[in-house]
Amino acid sequence: MRRFPPERIVCLTEETVETLYLLGEDHRIVGVSGYAVRPPQVRREKPRVSAFTSANLDKILALEPDLVLTFSDLQAEIARDLIKAGVAVHAFNQRDLAGIFAMIRTLGALVGASAKAEALARSLEARVARVQAATAGKQPLRVWFEEWDEPLISGIGWVSELIAVAGGRDVFPELAEHKSAKDRIVDPARVIAAAPEVILASWCGKKVRPEKIAARPGWEAIPAVREGRIHSIPSPIILQPGPAALTDGLDAILVALWGAEEGRRLARG
Repeated sequence: MRRFPPERIVCLTEETVETLYLLGEDHRIVGVSGYAVRPPQVRREKPRVSAFTSANLDKILALEPDLVLTFSDLQAEIARDLIKAGVAVHAFNQRDLAGIFAMIRTLGALVGASAKAEALARSLEARVARVQAATAGKQPLRVWFEEWDEPLISGIGWVSELIAVAGGRDVFPELAEHKSAKDRIVDPARVIAAAPEVILASWCGKKVRPEKIAARPGWEAIPAVREGRIHSIPSPIILQPGPAALTDGLDAILVALWGAEEGRRLARG
């Protein structure tokens, strides 16, 4: 890192972008992922230098970053190339709610804004706790969260936890611990047997088609399909392990499980 705090940061996933904006440190961002959409002005304000598993190395280097922020093993090759080019890289790898809060605090420390990051993390922790307390008396609904459709992939750690916070019960909680998507592939027959009462779907980079889910062979027997309880959640607010998942993502789960009016009430804690 050339300077502390770093003055020129490139964010290759969107949760660090949103966090820096929330911390009031967005002036440090000089480049972002093409998937960054929160807050909306980021599309106008910051150059796009990457997808998720690929990046334009020349564009990144031309920005002369003091620090590049990456996420997970899926960006390991990008991180390697940047390190070889002499760039400082920090790779986050949060996969659960505790990891999200740690990411916020770590990022705050990296940019010299620890106090602001602590305040943000505590406010989000308090919100999650309020919602969990508000839903504690409800009979948990069985929930299938679909991260991808071909093959079927179940949700990951933070999504499974948020379902529980919202008063649901992930029908495959044991799979949420697996970081790799290939380890979360589910046979459609297992979903039928699990009989979820609610289906939540968020296909990264692709529009969810509830009618396609409902038309799968044998799925007419699933309570969620019979009752028309198939809900799409936009991937930017649920598949990114950052503030969006703890706010708009959690709210979307609450509405899907309990209806608009009750969901909004529970969201207020």
